[in-house]
Amino acid sequence: MTFADRCRARREELGITRAQLAGLLGVSVSAISNYETGVSFPKEEVLLRLFDALQTDPNTLFQDSFRDGSHVLSRSERVLIERCRSLSPRGRETVLSVVDTLCAYRDEVESGKTDREPRVIPLYHSSAAAGYAAPVFGEDFDYITVEDDVPQGAEYAVRIQGDSMEPFIADGEVVYVNHDPLKPGDVGIFWVDGDMLCKQYYKDPAGVVYLFSLNRTRADADVVLTPGSGRGLACFGRVMRHALPLPGIV
Repeated sequence: MTFADRCRARREELGITRAQLAGLLGVSVSAISNYETGVSFPKEEVLLRLFDALQTDPNTLFQDSFRDGSHVLSRSERVLIERCRSLSPRGRETVLSVVDTLCAYRDEVESGKTDREPRVIPLYHSSAAAGYAAPVFGEDFDYITVEDDVPQGAEYAVRIQGDSMEPFIADGEVVYVNHDPLKPGDVGIFWVDGDMLCKQYYKDPAGVVYLFSLNRTRADADVVLTPGSGRGLACFGRVMRHALPLPGIV
């Protein structure tokens, strides 16, 4: 049985639809189909979320094989995957950020480039499109060049819709997003039960997650997720602005 077969079998065993798994991973349904038919393989950051979503470990899915079965995972590679998976979500994001930076540096050195080409990032026309975390065919986005007015660490940009984050983020304003770990008071892009939201984040000692509207006249748009509620939550990045004071209710 291949990696693709095991993914499909485990998803079906858990009673998760392809659409539900796509929401948890932040990819399209067609991407899930490609994973399960062996057409493509998840990227590293998606792979780590896949282990969590399928409630399994690398050894179970890989069974000592990698991608097409022709490469055997070494013991050190398995240990690396398992250690990374044992970290908190913040720890994993930090590891992935470091790996991405090292790989980009390696590619630049190997290519012999001395002058860097202008860096571009996707600008999504809606926060819903940003849920894919990377441009996919058919999604509504443009590429913008990272210049002086764009934070250098930005990985993508989103045009915010609605007034729930005013006056700090206006309707139609573009915000820049990276994958730094979220701290209390940070604003992030979140997937909640199929909806994409831009909200201020807070998690209390009891594990309750609060997603606040910065516009407190729109407190009706706040989201509260309690442990064991069964509701889906995923964060697709931190909006690059200074943390703001939390509402007085926490």
